[in-house]
Amino acid sequence: MPSTFPPGEAAPEDGSLPPSALQGMPGRAFSVYLHVPFCRVRCGYCDFNTYTLPELDDGAAPEGYLAAAHGELDVAARVLAPGGPGPVRTVFVGGGTPTMLSPAALGSLVTGVRDRWGLAPEAEVTTEANPDTITPQVAEQLAAHGYTRVSLGMQSAVPHVLQTLDRTHDPAGVARAVTAVRGAGLQVSLDLIYGTPGESLGDWRTSLEEAVALEPDHVSAYALVVEPGTRLHGQVRRGEVPAPEDDDEADKYELADELLAAADYGWYEISNWARSPEHRCRHNVAYWNGADWWGVGPGAHSHVGGVRWWNVKHPRAYAGRIGQGLAPVHEREVLDDEQRYAERVLLGVRLADGLPLGALEQSGRAAVAGLVADGLVDGRSAVRGRVVLTLRGRLLADTVVHRLLPTPQRSPSSSSLGSAGE
Repeated sequence: MPSTFPPGEAAPEDGSLPPSALQGMPGRAFSVYLHVPFCRVRCGYCDFNTYTLPELDDGAAPEGYLAAAHGELDVAARVLAPGGPGPVRTVFVGGGTPTMLSPAALGSLVTGVRDRWGLAPEAEVTTEANPDTITPQVAEQLAAHGYTRVSLGMQSAVPHVLQTLDRTHDPAGVARAVTAVRGAGLQVSLDLIYGTPGESLGDWRTSLEEAVALEPDHVSAYALVVEPGTRLHGQVRRGEVPAPEDDDEADKYELADELLAAADYGWYEISNWARSPEHRCRHNVAYWNGADWWGVGPGAHSHVGGVRWWNVKHPRAYAGRIGQGLAPVHEREVLDDEQRYAERVLLGVRLADGLPLGALEQSGRAAVAGLVADGLVDGRSAVRGRVVLTLRGRLLADTVVHRLLPTPQRSPSSSSLGSAGE
């Protein structure tokens, strides 16, 4: 959830949505994202909306956040009723470091969702966590409060890479956290970052091999992006550390896909691999399929029926609006047909399941033969009526999207990928 908002328009103070956004809602998939904006240390590469506790006064600290989050759930229940969503299919608690809250507090968030809409049978309920915040006792309490999955921010297994990223955990603590999570009967996901300044291909191989040895259910691997305004951006600008290089990141992506495939992890989205289809992150799949979700918390993004909005960023402002009985929305945008089509293409081609040829406009369908000839789209899948990226196509996904979309057209908003930290 990047801290820079896209341009938008004013939203009603009560958070109400156009009637068109709510049509057919009971039959549509619905998810809830909860953003916990607290961190012990601000990582130098991170552009998410996070705060260390010394930066906040009492009204914006965790206790105030919990009350405000439950208040926003009340807002959501009011806005979406009557005829609101059915039981929630996925819940994702991201941050920040959600496990800075106690398991009981995290459990109260799940209870808040269940009390308002119910949870679907076999609902996926995930929290992100730093490895050094997970103990066997914490994992057992999370399971008791309804969590089914923990996404651990491993990032790297190499100390000097973690130091560059300002990560504070001991690499050995990842294995302890995985053991604790698995011992509580929860699914385990590991998040990795590649392309850190000073990280060699050998360093990246070490991180991948260490991750695979832990036998997680799911692995995410993201290329480092140096975001303006971050400490790392300043270091790169001053020449203190080198900027990530595209060729280096491509080599590291190919290595990730090779090693993960050899360990029987299948890619299902450009940056995500799972041990089986049942271990895919269903919450993120909902984002990529354009489903509805309500994002709770400071700076969180939401999407319902083609309307997208984002909350005020600072925890104090967020709690203040909730305290006044107002929706905490900063701005919103109502997507037109052109934007919705562009997002369908942008997100659909990222998936291993691919994008149906029938979902493309004529110009997009006409471009597929050239993409197959260039080795970017799988030819056999195209014959079967789906656009599925090759490995080379995954490396050049932006090029594929550009060629599939008519020109000129507006680029999809940066918020279209949702708020999850996966």
